[in-house]
Amino acid sequence: MKTWIALFLAAALLLAPYPIVRAAELEVSAPSAILMDAATGSILYEKNAHQQLAPASVTKVMTLLLVMEALDNGQISWDDKVTASDAAAAKGGSQIYLEPGEQLSMDEMLKSVVVSSANDCATALAEHVAGSEADFVRRMNDRAAELGLEDTHFVNCTGLDDEPEAAQHLTSAHDLAVMSRELLRHDRIKDYTTIWMDTVRDGKFGLSNTNKLVRFYDGTTGLKTGYTSAAGHCLAASAKRDGMELIAVVLHCSSSTDRFESAKALLNYGFGNYALVNIEPNEPLSPLPVSLGVQPLLTPVLQQSAPILIEKHELSRISKTIDLPEGLKAPIAQGQQLGTMTICAGDQTLAQIPIVASSSVDRLSLWQLTTRILRRLCMAAPEESGIH
Repeated sequence: MKTWIALFLAAALLLAPYPIVRAAELEVSAPSAILMDAATGSILYEKNAHQQLAPASVTKVMTLLLVMEALDNGQISWDDKVTASDAAAAKGGSQIYLEPGEQLSMDEMLKSVVVSSANDCATALAEHVAGSEADFVRRMNDRAAELGLEDTHFVNCTGLDDEPEAAQHLTSAHDLAVMSRELLRHDRIKDYTTIWMDTVRDGKFGLSNTNKLVRFYDGTTGLKTGYTSAAGHCLAASAKRDGMELIAVVLHCSSSTDRFESAKALLNYGFGNYALVNIEPNEPLSPLPVSLGVQPLLTPVLQQSAPILIEKHELSRISKTIDLPEGLKAPIAQGQQLGTMTICAGDQTLAQIPIVASSSVDRLSLWQLTTRILRRLCMAAPEESGIH
């Protein structure tokens, strides 16, 4: 009965609607935390976000990223069978108890890693991608460097801290948020990160998601939990509401409840206080006349179409101003800046988006110009002479 009461209370806390909380009022008990907008990468809140800490199984965000990238570039296939080596089967911690030589589909291996944080499956996938866990870890560190992650150094693909070198397995809330953002670019990963309960091995082995937000927080899209005695309770959480997706990372929490409540507080703050604004002009941009061009008209376009993030209280003050010339002169290169759209909230400039040429327009050659003039003269001559 006590267990059911505890579960009910936890669910009630997680399902409660988020209040409007200002930055000065935001309380996050996690020792290290960050809130990031997935679309723009904007940081909405941070607390000791660059402190190097052990990430436990949140490490698998990078493991999953490399697997998804290998699938996308054709290095491995969704149709592959993944074989468990002796080393993979011997992994401790969370697992589905792979036997040496056992094969599972790519789908079941990924499902087991994402939903149940299976260390044996994570190692089998790492070996499938790179040949060995050691080579895969080198790729993890190389990818971290490519992403500009200066707080990160991996020594394994699981986050387990039962090896002497595991003391050097470190990252930060900031770096994990960047990794999570990169992983979320792969839409198919959400087929797994949003699973609450499922099975593998033809229904013989049950999986239950360690990320309780999936069940109890509206809009949750993922992502990964972690726990070891050295790392404490960790979480990279993502959720999407009203077209805006946020990433909350909390590390070194004192309890599982604390990590979920800390992540929930961050997400509530983000959804309560921020919104994405479409940057498209209020009216479609009209074609501009091009003098001395092989084409008489050119349609200008925005250089970028990604929305911008603003505080919700600024929504009613948003204005967009277009600055374009009345006409253009050839030659014009594709992508050449023609003008600017300025987005403001009252007197504050939020963004200046270049307006560019949608295509190139060559200048008329002397022969083309002469031909065009003669054609116009010939068309005008009958009307001027009164001949019809």
